[in-house]
Amino acid sequence: MDLSIVIPAFNERHKIGPDVRAAAAFLRGEGLSGEIIVVDDGSTDGTGAEARNEPVGAGVVRRVVRHERNHGKGCGVRTGLLESVGDYAMFADSGLCMPFRNALRGLALLSGGTCEIAHGSRRLPGSVVLRSTGPYRRALSGLFSRTIPPLVGTPPHLTDTQCGFKLYRGDVARELYAQCRCDGFMFDIEVILRAVRAGYRIEEFPVEWQSDPDTRLRVIRAIPQSLSELLSIRRALAAGAAPRGPAPRA
Repeated sequence: MDLSIVIPAFNERHKIGPDVRAAAAFLRGEGLSGEIIVVDDGSTDGTGAEARNEPVGAGVVRRVVRHERNHGKGCGVRTGLLESVGDYAMFADSGLCMPFRNALRGLALLSGGTCEIAHGSRRLPGSVVLRSTGPYRRALSGLFSRTIPPLVGTPPHLTDTQCGFKLYRGDVARELYAQCRCDGFMFDIEVILRAVRAGYRIEEFPVEWQSDPDTRLRVIRAIPQSLSELLSIRRALAAGAAPRGPAPRA
């Protein structure tokens, strides 16, 4: 199988149908054999049922994995990638903030042997921002990008560690995510640090992006949680924490 597409979702009933439809159209249009894995992370609005009912067309495998309670985005992405079987695997945030055609740039980097991990970045020359966030969110995002990467030691060439559009060589994704422990929004940082430790190369590619006003991230509430997650990540890496295995599921 060429590509596994993971879409983590929490109460995204009104978005998940178009997400699945767009992912399936991308796979069919590019002639890729693939699967779409929706991880319903404890939704209470029928997200999983909506994902199951969306037609995907011939040649595309669609799976829905459900967590009975909400664990967090990191857990959702981890569950999906550990379920994946593709030669390449990716995750994309629900809401179509970035068209799936952007994945072709990442796939070219991976298949060409440039790297083992390819991140979309909204901050590269060539990226197109169609609709930005408000000034408050932009200021906090800028503060994060200036302070957190130097604090935790992510590679300086990475410009957008939190972009929700990342591709991996499939075996690398399954190796790294089996080791990860962070269930929340800082999981990206943990994966990057574990990848660097393992000697994997990470490159970025420009994307077309528009903000989703219906985000599940509540910035003020997320700040103390994110700091706690970063401390936990540093402790786990310092202690050489063993792989944790698959995330909880129904």
